[in-house]
Amino acid sequence: MEVYEEIGLKRIINGSGKMTALGASVLNDEVAEYMGKASKEYVDMSSLIDRAGKIIAKYVDAEDACVTTGAAASIAISVAGIITNGDISKIEKIPFIDEDRKEIIIQKGHSVNFGAPIVQMIGLGGGIPIEVGQANSVKTNHIEEAISEKTAALIYIKSHHCVQKGMVPLEDMIGIAKKYDIPIIVDAAAEEDLKKYIRLGADLVAYSGGKAICGPTSGFVAGKKDLIDSCKLQYKGIGRAMKVGKENIMGLLKAIDLYSQKDNKLIIEEQKRTMQRLEKEVNKLKGLKATIAQDEAGREIYRLKILVDEEVLGVNANYIIDKFQSGNPSIYTRNHYSNIGIIYIDPRPLKVGDDEKILERLKEIISGLE
Repeated sequence: MEVYEEIGLKRIINGSGKMTALGASVLNDEVAEYMGKASKEYVDMSSLIDRAGKIIAKYVDAEDACVTTGAAASIAISVAGIITNGDISKIEKIPFIDEDRKEIIIQKGHSVNFGAPIVQMIGLGGGIPIEVGQANSVKTNHIEEAISEKTAALIYIKSHHCVQKGMVPLEDMIGIAKKYDIPIIVDAAAEEDLKKYIRLGADLVAYSGGKAICGPTSGFVAGKKDLIDSCKLQYKGIGRAMKVGKENIMGLLKAIDLYSQKDNKLIIEEQKRTMQRLEKEVNKLKGLKATIAQDEAGREIYRLKILVDEEVLGVNANYIIDKFQSGNPSIYTRNHYSNIGIIYIDPRPLKVGDDEKILERLKEIISGLE
């Protein structure tokens, strides 16, 4: 019996991805052991935050970094850091700060809900989100015309949740930020390249520790030292409600070290082969059409895309999703496009043999329709 079953919860087969709703990542033994050791000792937390930031900065080619509880906290802390600029009196007033310069410009197609609204994270940091353009069309003019003496920063959200067409590219947004001498924040929560956005010229970049890095519940914001110094000071303000424990900080450090040593190409190829084997078998089932699809945001993730033919089966994709989740173990798939009959299976969180269990359950569901 697994640990969550001991308290009456069903076992989960995660074919959805590294999702916060499913506990993000599964830790490997080295990370878990490292966290266990850290949990049994005392440490000066301020010194640990500083030291951890310097260590992380080396992995991401940044001037400095600030550890957080996750990418969402990193956004709030980044916004607060920019608005307060290290002023403790202002820090203590966030988010109810009476400050002229606190508008954060965001493309309308990036104003998404990732489990909570992005604009709410901006607001927690004391910022006023200014959405520009249309949901499927933003031009550089929209951004530049919104810039005023009230503008504190630009923010760019790199996520599959965002509209992928018609948006101003990050490189162009960075160019605008440089032109007007305004900092730009990049939310790269689940991104796998830990150096790309700093190298492109972003001032602050937010990452999740529990997504691509496979660490514990944690995150960090990396970037310019003066801005990071101000971010760290937020632990005297709103950061107090988002504090990250010593064991999670150490787990993040171990995870990012292991992540830097991984051969991602080999891992990706193995994941692809798993999905290709599953694709072949799913295509033998009535009313289902399986193909391999790359991540919509351009990451090197190759998922199985299953199109459910409602006319043939007499049920829609949501019926299959409900049957997946109601079983034991409960199978979670990636369902952002279930309204148009598409179910995705993400290979990254699957354990050995999980793909076979998914296929077995799928066969049971289809045969039960006959």
